[in-house]
Amino acid sequence: MLDRKLIEDYCNYMLGARRKAENTVEGYKRDLKLLFDYLDEQNINSIDEVELINLNNFLGYCTKKGDATSTIARRIASMKSFFQYLHKKVRVITDNPALDLETPKIERKNPNYLTLDESKKLLETINNSRADKGLKERDYAIITLFLNCGLRLSELVSIDIDKIKGDKLTIMGKGSKERVIYLNNACLTAIENYLKVRPNTDEKALFLSERKKRISNTRVQEIVKKSLKKAGPNTEGLSVHSLRHSFATLTLKYGKNVDLRSLQSLLGHSSISTTQIYTHIDDERLREVANSNPLNI
Repeated sequence: MLDRKLIEDYCNYMLGARRKAENTVEGYKRDLKLLFDYLDEQNINSIDEVELINLNNFLGYCTKKGDATSTIARRIASMKSFFQYLHKKVRVITDNPALDLETPKIERKNPNYLTLDESKKLLETINNSRADKGLKERDYAIITLFLNCGLRLSELVSIDIDKIKGDKLTIMGKGSKERVIYLNNACLTAIENYLKVRPNTDEKALFLSERKKRISNTRVQEIVKKSLKKAGPNTEGLSVHSLRHSFATLTLKYGKNVDLRSLQSLLGHSSISTTQIYTHIDDERLREVANSNPLNI
């Protein structure tokens, strides 16, 4: 049986030395545990016995059991990183079997998002709800921050009260990268109204659960899903991440002097190519740009 301690040591390295986010490392761990289970069934008992064909056979097994192309791509990334670590960092293996793994091309789909009217309807629905005092204000502030700041789920959940200084909010983004978010009046008002009814507790988290502890990812997802369902029939299939897409799309469409570089910074994207997907969404704006050409006479 393969030594599982290799996975634990690798994950600790990624968390400590590489400062990768916990969710990212948990994904690596799941992928590698699945790989080790497969290799054990193939009677491979030592990590230096693993060859490229074993890894490709594992990917074939994953494909047959129904893994999506995006999942396969993530498993490949996990294996490449892991075996690179074993080969270069701790020198447990003399050759890297994952070096020639080929990553499948993933077709990037345009993200789902709310229109401006649908976004306003969502906020109005929460504001008019009959939720208990404190919960309505909390949920309204959560949705407001998603729609006005484009936060990731993990970023919103991790917000601490002392990280809000005036209109500046410091958050820990993807890959443990810190960035500053500027809160507009809508966010500041929503947070102020929530803090007036927020339970008194020593908990430093901004958003609390009903048990007066930091709210969980799952609870926020439930709040968003429930709110979207109440807001109207056109929200079927939308999620927390759809609110982030809504922020990006609406900012690019209606914001003054907003370019892709500014949007990249606001979203915390490490690469401009990730932000470029939003240029394919707003056909109406692109049409206006084309018609505004000075030679269009």
